[in-house]
Amino acid sequence: MAPGVGKMLFLLLILPPITLSTNPSFTVDYHQNSFLKDGKPFRYISGSIHYSRVPRVYWKDRLLKMYMAGLNTIQTYVPWNFHESVPGVYDFGRDRDLGYFLQLCQDIGLLVIMRPGPYICAEWDMGGLPAWLLKKKDIVLRSSDPDYLTAVDKWMGKLLPFLKRYLYQNGGPIITVQVENEYGSYFACDYNYMRHLASLFRSHLGEDVVLFTTDGAGVGYLKCGSLQGLYATVDFGPGANVTAAFEAQRHAEPRGPLVNSEFYTGWLDHWGVKHSVVSTQAVVKTLNEILEIGANVNLYMFIGGTNFGYWNGANTAYAPQPTSYDYDAPLTEAGDLTEKYFTIRDVIKMYRKIPEGVVPPSTPKFAYGPVQMKKSLTVVESLDILSLSGPVKTVYPLTFIDMNQAFGFMLYQTVLPVDCSKPIPLSSPLNGVHDRAYISIDGIAAGILERNKAITINITGKAGSRVEVLVENMGRINYGKTINDFKGLVFNLTLGSDVLANWTVYSLSIDEAVSQGLLPASFSSSSAPSGFTTVPPPALSPPAFYFGSFNIPDGIPDLPQDTYIQFPNWRKGQVWINGFNLGRYWPSRGPQVTLYVPAHLLSTSVQNNITVLELEAAPCSPAPCTVEFTDTPVINGTVKSTSQYTRRLFTKQDLV
Repeated sequence: MAPGVGKMLFLLLILPPITLSTNPSFTVDYHQNSFLKDGKPFRYISGSIHYSRVPRVYWKDRLLKMYMAGLNTIQTYVPWNFHESVPGVYDFGRDRDLGYFLQLCQDIGLLVIMRPGPYICAEWDMGGLPAWLLKKKDIVLRSSDPDYLTAVDKWMGKLLPFLKRYLYQNGGPIITVQVENEYGSYFACDYNYMRHLASLFRSHLGEDVVLFTTDGAGVGYLKCGSLQGLYATVDFGPGANVTAAFEAQRHAEPRGPLVNSEFYTGWLDHWGVKHSVVSTQAVVKTLNEILEIGANVNLYMFIGGTNFGYWNGANTAYAPQPTSYDYDAPLTEAGDLTEKYFTIRDVIKMYRKIPEGVVPPSTPKFAYGPVQMKKSLTVVESLDILSLSGPVKTVYPLTFIDMNQAFGFMLYQTVLPVDCSKPIPLSSPLNGVHDRAYISIDGIAAGILERNKAITINITGKAGSRVEVLVENMGRINYGKTINDFKGLVFNLTLGSDVLANWTVYSLSIDEAVSQGLLPASFSSSSAPSGFTTVPPPALSPPAFYFGSFNIPDGIPDLPQDTYIQFPNWRKGQVWINGFNLGRYWPSRGPQVTLYVPAHLLSTSVQNNITVLELEAAPCSPAPCTVEFTDTPVINGTVKSTSQYTRRLFTKQDLV
């Protein structure tokens, strides 16, 4: 039997028969405290999946597993910056094909709870808001600021008419649509803003769709987050007092269905903080209590996925999230089945009939082994290639937004104005390094400045020595009052008591250079001495590129397969596989050690290329160095913490 025929028969066995309602409807019944679907009482049991964190080729696999767990609905966010990274340029293709995702949901038999923002939080860069909004430096995001509303109206004028065709009453899978997100946790408390959004959504989606809000399960959150005409729901995690949590919802909605829009199956991670683990027993105990009283629930997350590229967010005080968004969810980052998955499935089975058939298995993983890496050029040596727009002269530093750059890295150059024969402090006195700066003097690594952690290093050099500052954007704050998070050198650096001036600034297009193969892959022919044993890498070296390649044999069944890449003795950096930006690695801080590599990025017909930008120090001199592909993920490795950041599970700080 051909593989495609087998998959088709499998789908026919597990998918529900398609029934067409002549007048499909989804409404709130305030008398029976229930939703009504086609006029009949309906309770959803939903799970969150973010299409932006899962490769398109795996959407069907993940959705099928959610369906087979007994879910009848999924919930997803629409990250504005994922689709409009440049003003007026919209991308809904490939991994951004929202229409294809929604059609898959419907084909599988899953309804959809849509959360289109404009702000989504989601531990996503700037909470999904595009960085170009910050071109107006004093813009008040998530408010009635006219410039903000103009941009929102234009974006929603594109998105909402697109979503309208997928509404349930129009024959699609979308049953409810959220307006904004957890607005009760935001300082602005701008009712006119929420009224504007409600009117905007109604004008595009019509009067029949159920619009809702989500806030923490406390009256204080609902005060600014709820609005008449938008159905108010709450969120809370395992161990909460379920009765008290829903009493908070009843404060805003005396009648109608009980809804927990975010019931936390796990929790988020931060670099330098131990991996969050939430026990299965705690999850299912509270889940059972929610379902037992007839409430609707969305499990956040059911699968977390991956912050590929630069998409991770950060919390305050500045604490960026890692590449993995595994979330300790029922399905792992790679979509693998867990004990939590099957235990949750058993609980759901007590309250609704779940689909018959076999649960799709975890995808196989393959350990391709070590790949030797060799050094190419430093970032400074590559400027002619990386800076497509060329240098910009300025008296004082410019930010990423000033340079029309959203993500990645920018390079700042100046010279020492005086002799520094004895160490003298180079400082960011106003904590103006956003977020991490790699300092070199005449091509020699001198130290690292880091937001909130290291604002001074001591340097030496002669007057006229070249000072190079490579600044890394580690992800914009996604929650709270400081989401207007500018990147780069946002305040002046000082040398001793004097302000450094007369800078040359380079916007770096590293992703374009890597994907187009512009960086030279010519390697040094030097090799390690005979009998050489591994030695520790140098304390610090200038940021540089390293290249390696490997082949996967053609003709072997089932290859390529998913894998994980790890970086033995490497410090911190960015990695690309065949031109695709996989994300950040930082094993020296943890807890994440390996990065997930989906199989579709790999090839059996041509060699697979690995590009690494190591920012601190690579273990490549004098020994050969390697990265390694393994079949086992490590996202809970030993943590080297320099952080004062702490955050209780399931607690979202009230920043009002």
